[in-house]
Amino acid sequence: MAFLVSGMHRSPNFSWRTCGKGKTGFRKMTTLVTGATGFVGSAVVRCLLDDDGHDVRALVRPSSDLRNLENLPVDVVHGDLADPLSVKKAMDGCEFLFHVAADYRLWVPDPEAMYRSNVQGTRNVMFEALRSGIRKVVYTSSVATLAPSSNGNSCNEVSCGCLEDMIGYYKRSKFLAEVLVQRLIEECDLPAVIVSPSTPVGPRDIKPTATGRIILDAISGRMPAYVDTGLNLVHVNDVAEGHRLALERGEIGERYILGGENLSLREILEELATLAGHSPPRFRMPHSAAALVACISETCSKISGGGEPRVTRDSVKMARKYMFFSSEKAKMALGYHPRPVREGLLDAVNWFRRNGYCK
Repeated sequence: MAFLVSGMHRSPNFSWRTCGKGKTGFRKMTTLVTGATGFVGSAVVRCLLDDDGHDVRALVRPSSDLRNLENLPVDVVHGDLADPLSVKKAMDGCEFLFHVAADYRLWVPDPEAMYRSNVQGTRNVMFEALRSGIRKVVYTSSVATLAPSSNGNSCNEVSCGCLEDMIGYYKRSKFLAEVLVQRLIEECDLPAVIVSPSTPVGPRDIKPTATGRIILDAISGRMPAYVDTGLNLVHVNDVAEGHRLALERGEIGERYILGGENLSLREILEELATLAGHSPPRFRMPHSAAALVACISETCSKISGGGEPRVTRDSVKMARKYMFFSSEKAKMALGYHPRPVREGLLDAVNWFRRNGYCK
């Protein structure tokens, strides 16, 4: 793939103070957010609006669910990442870019659609950022591109994986997209910072995400057993704040993990049971049994055409390793300070209840 593009070299350095913030009387910055209607993207939008230094523009597909942007002063531009002309239109006049959009599913009937969104879409966005002279880019990757530990130790930004290590189409597509961004930084002076959120929880998970479904199943009493695994959970609003800090303080070419607390799945379910007022599951299911359940679940989904299965074979494979990560680099370099994850779980439970996802 040819990454070098003539005439696209840009200086990554700028003075943040010359940009100013709304509260100080300076002009606001026009900032584009892709994926603004999603779980993380809408949190980033709200964080930027609270900062009062940004006129936020959102690139949104015509078919997108706009509930997460209701009553927000956002300039909505309809388009698609797969359409370079609509990306160009959305980016016209912008100074900064948050590329948050991604197809996040652990099971897809058409893998090519995921690659078009996550890899080709990222390519279109980053090439237009170079062409239009965007001053700084914050690219949302994922800890999914890192190599998790098999013994429960926390991994950091140097825990690099390879394509062969990536389980499932989502991980592989995000890995390829991050490689693309890194090469554009190195070879074309793309002024980008990479952030890698862990597993966000909290309000406005409208789909919901795979983690949101675990929360819903747990508080609704639909999870009789668990597997031996672990996750790093973080409040989605802290992930959004980490994005803002990366724009303000992040170093071009660097990657920062935006995580919270490392917890076993059993600890997570115990906390959710406490919030829901019932007993947590006590039965630990062997990974082999979970794999059988996933196989049956996927088969039923294919036959019925009923969408993403409750349990997938890829998710069971990933559960064999602890997804524990450290955010020390972000804390030291960006001033990132995530809150206790119990607040994120509580906010998620309350939001799901208020919005009719469960009783």
